[in-house]
Amino acid sequence: MAYSRIHQLVSVVIPCYNAVHYIEECLDYLSEQSYKDMEIIVVDDNSTDRSADVVHRWRMRTEFTRLTLLQMPRNVGFSGALTSGFFLAQGEYIAIHDADDFSHRDRLQKQVEYLNAHPDIDFVGTNYMAFEDENASEQTLSNWLSYGEDIVSRYAQGDHCVSHPTAMFRASRFDKLGGLTRNMNGAEDYEYVAKFIQNGYGVDNLHDVLYYYRLHSNQRSREFY
Repeated sequence: MAYSRIHQLVSVVIPCYNAVHYIEECLDYLSEQSYKDMEIIVVDDNSTDRSADVVHRWRMRTEFTRLTLLQMPRNVGFSGALTSGFFLAQGEYIAIHDADDFSHRDRLQKQVEYLNAHPDIDFVGTNYMAFEDENASEQTLSNWLSYGEDIVSRYAQGDHCVSHPTAMFRASRFDKLGGLTRNMNGAEDYEYVAKFIQNGYGVDNLHDVLYYYRLHSNQRSREFY
């Protein structure tokens, strides 16, 4: 189904693997977004816990009608799960979200407004706070992001300065570039941002703190960093 620019549907894609303790809170926060024209796509990557059951119950409890749950027949990994969700997206914009984190209620609104006002930008992340799972009240501001023209120069040096789960991008760019690589386990997020830049698409970050990144012992990033 095609959506005109008037609607500007946002597709929020959540790759989910063994996130039974977090996915419900993640969805609760998304359902309270100030920007209402959105759909949520959860890709359960053949979890061994009951993550998919939690998503089913959440949908029945909230009666949120724009939720799609894709259950993979086998584990395809982060890149495969996220890219599968991209293919299901019907929105003009696609937003990425991790299953164990949550977003500020104005995240989608501010990113849509920014992309609308900056046609030269195709991919926009946000600032974020990190917090330990045991103590959400103590939050640490990120210190590695860059903004504006500094982003291109840092990626040219092989640096990474956009937080992948905070990103929103134009779906039309996915149609041209495709999804994440399967050949860089642990660096797929870096490669995807670099792909936008290498193809001449604008990338930026918002200074606003619009995302909250949970630190816990089972998170995927701890396998690599």
